[in-house]
Amino acid sequence: MKEVASLRYGVIFKKAFSNPAIFKAFVKDFLDIELEIDKVETEKSFSPSIGSVDSRFDLFAEDKKHRTIVDIQHVRSPDHYERFLHYHCAALLEQVVSSKDYRPDLKVFTIVVLTSGDKHQVDMSHVDFDLKDRYDRPLGEIPHKILYLCSKYVSDDTPEPYREWLRAINDSLDEKVEETDYHLPAIQDIFKLIQKDQTTPQEYARMKDEYSTELVLAEEYDKGEKKGRKEEALSIARKMKQKGIKPEMIVEMTGLSEMEIEKC
Repeated sequence: MKEVASLRYGVIFKKAFSNPAIFKAFVKDFLDIELEIDKVETEKSFSPSIGSVDSRFDLFAEDKKHRTIVDIQHVRSPDHYERFLHYHCAALLEQVVSSKDYRPDLKVFTIVVLTSGDKHQVDMSHVDFDLKDRYDRPLGEIPHKILYLCSKYVSDDTPEPYREWLRAINDSLDEKVEETDYHLPAIQDIFKLIQKDQTTPQEYARMKDEYSTELVLAEEYDKGEKKGRKEEALSIARKMKQKGIKPEMIVEMTGLSEMEIEKC
């Protein structure tokens, strides 16, 4: 049994999956894509922003040789389905600005990892952008895809190798894993990276900020207030400020700008 930092925290998830070898192995098993990359960017955003809301990508890798972008996101929010659809489209639109026509130069794939559960209670779901004929047969015109993963609902019916990845993510949540239960080399590498005695004081501080943020968000979920999304985001931001959460964390979790956060 090994003590590890939980992958529920974005700072720990990014620490593990920003490793290019781990990122590539994860993408290969879930998307069947062989990436050639030497770096994974964290908290990437486009400059200038695409649209009126800045998109911040947790883990972003671009393989120009195989004309592919893969973005891995790790967060739960009231609007996570629509939020990451927006981010996915931003990665498409950013390319169109410099293209001769509306066909982006690179294929875009987004993987969203939800560690806190989801109302649909399914292990995997996806948005496939390809055209279908009236018999629901794909026409192979548009390759872009969004994949949503929820480790909490992994089961015996979840096919391998997806199951081993999701089990590993879920097992880390209680901060203990039995590493001998796993056979994929990349998963063993994750356990080495996130073992507790390798966690820095800075990472512990960020984990505490994230935990406080989760409490604020949980309060908002429980209230079930029927507000507009902007008003709800402002309400969450105000409570996060009262709890002393850092502005950059508030920006990341609410999608508000720094100016909006200063004023609320």
